[in-house]
Amino acid sequence: MTETLPATPTGIPRLPVDRVNPLDPPAELHERGPLSRLTFADGTIGWLVTTHQLARAVLADQRFSVRPEIRKSPIRADLPTDAAKPGMFLSQDAPEHTRYRRLLTGQFTVRRMNELIPRVQEITDEHIEGMRRHGPPVDLVQAYALPIPSLVICEILGVPYGDRATFQDNSHKMLDLTRTRDEIRSAVENIENYLLDLVTAKRKAPSDDMLSGLLAEDGLSDAEIATMGFLLLIAGHETTANMLGLGTYTLLTNPDQLQLLREDPDLVDNAVEELLRYLTIIHFGTTRTAAEDLELGGHLVKAGEPVAISLPAANRDPMRFVNPDRLALNGTPTGHVAFGHGIHQCLGQQLARIEMRIGFATLLREFPALRLATAPQDVRLREQMAIFGVHELPVAW
Repeated sequence: MTETLPATPTGIPRLPVDRVNPLDPPAELHERGPLSRLTFADGTIGWLVTTHQLARAVLADQRFSVRPEIRKSPIRADLPTDAAKPGMFLSQDAPEHTRYRRLLTGQFTVRRMNELIPRVQEITDEHIEGMRRHGPPVDLVQAYALPIPSLVICEILGVPYGDRATFQDNSHKMLDLTRTRDEIRSAVENIENYLLDLVTAKRKAPSDDMLSGLLAEDGLSDAEIATMGFLLLIAGHETTANMLGLGTYTLLTNPDQLQLLREDPDLVDNAVEELLRYLTIIHFGTTRTAAEDLELGGHLVKAGEPVAISLPAANRDPMRFVNPDRLALNGTPTGHVAFGHGIHQCLGQQLARIEMRIGFATLLREFPALRLATAPQDVRLREQMAIFGVHELPVAW
């Protein structure tokens, strides 16, 4: 999507998607005001939220539903919108969501994630050595950014990494908004069927992994476990991979900030939070539907009306962040909503942070002369994907 969708006959605009600067969300988002009328892709009139305060309010308010059968997309009218399958907790309201989420929360505690640090570092070091053996230039996405989180989440879940083409290729298709509805649905089904076969096999021969652990829970069917695994597998590699790729591109095209991080490696924790805020790779935001009449930002939102929350706009809100359109690795990015907010906040956010901290710190330490191997404007951005990032990132050193 390279240009703003046209206004509708009613005069109520559609979601702005045109990026004047490649790393900045559409400027028109903040020109709309905190809460404004929006025409969704199927012609439904709803609302657009652009401020940090209102974004957190909607995401934390359980009067707004995530159920797919009533959800509207501001981007495409024909995306699959079937009712959520059992185990698809990302698309379920409480109490169904609560039940599934509770089964997984203990697996993603800070303590458990910190126990993974040595293994994440080991995997990262192995891919650094692979880059050295290959020699420059290399595509950082394929050599580093994609395989590290993929291998980590495969080991956690118990998915054979040798099968990665099955889920990587299909997850790319399901997130590609230029694909047809049938192509997207087929890609989803391919991953679901693969995981269902894997879970069925694990029931006969369980091992020490999360999917096998879920098999020990009373009352969970193989299909439910496969669906939960689907969510974790896709989120576990797509989001972090794109942050590593796009984050490196951002650092290499902001040499003053790159120098700050090189001079002070201890800045990496803050740098990760700032990159999350600044880039906000869920770039079309997220949507909710009002389950009842309610007041929001001084307006009446009626039951059944959809609300699009622009996470990029919320993370660039000048009422919340100082100089929000400026990348400042030594700034104060705390409180961003890159991982969402409320009961649906990203379950694996601590793992993502660990992978990014280790990924960026190791890459810059081991390749002090890292640079782009092509002109910045020639790097293809994932503008037509549901998750923003770079398709490839040629680098040299």
